[in-house]
Amino acid sequence: MKLLGRLEMKSAQRISEFLEREHVGRIASIDKDGYPQVIPMNFVFLGGAIYMHSYPRGEKLDNIVRNGMVGFEVDRELEFLPSYFTHPTDASVADTLYISVVIKGSGSIVTDDTEKCLALNGLMQKYQPEGGYEPVRPTDLVLDQTAVIKVVPKEIRGKYKIGQHVGPGEREKLAQQILERGSPTARDTLEIMGFRVEEGRAVMEEKQVW
Repeated sequence: MKLLGRLEMKSAQRISEFLEREHVGRIASIDKDGYPQVIPMNFVFLGGAIYMHSYPRGEKLDNIVRNGMVGFEVDRELEFLPSYFTHPTDASVADTLYISVVIKGSGSIVTDDTEKCLALNGLMQKYQPEGGYEPVRPTDLVLDQTAVIKVVPKEIRGKYKIGQHVGPGEREKLAQQILERGSPTARDTLEIMGFRVEEGRAVMEEKQVW
């Protein structure tokens, strides 16, 4: 329980920033036979709710109309930690650094055109921040050809493992191992962990980001 507490993301602002930055989430609904259906979706987090756009017909929409209890999940794998970081031969000690947010909430299909515009324009601002498009207006015919799914969270839980589960000395050693392994994500991971790279060494910043 002590470790789980240290992995919990308790900052609502940090959760919001993570949701605003990530590009793919997964919505889970219950199909007509009682099975969960999980679909990857683009999304935007606006006003405390998740919005997604969809073709106006489909199984996930039928599921939500029939049963509005849904789940939504977003995650990012930061870095795989090979077992040899910890032990020369024991594969069971391999690990992963990650960030994730899991939501349980109420799903619905947005029918108000003003709210649909808010969601669709929010999606465009997120995925195409450079502009180059005309914002959607409530009178636009495209609204009839697009469905917008809304998830209002009842519970939001964030978890992250970026090295806070080990002591300072072990964390510095881990950061150096990640740097030396040199994966494509290594430097981004080190930044999230609170390290900068100087002359081939991972150096802990005085002010930690997380």
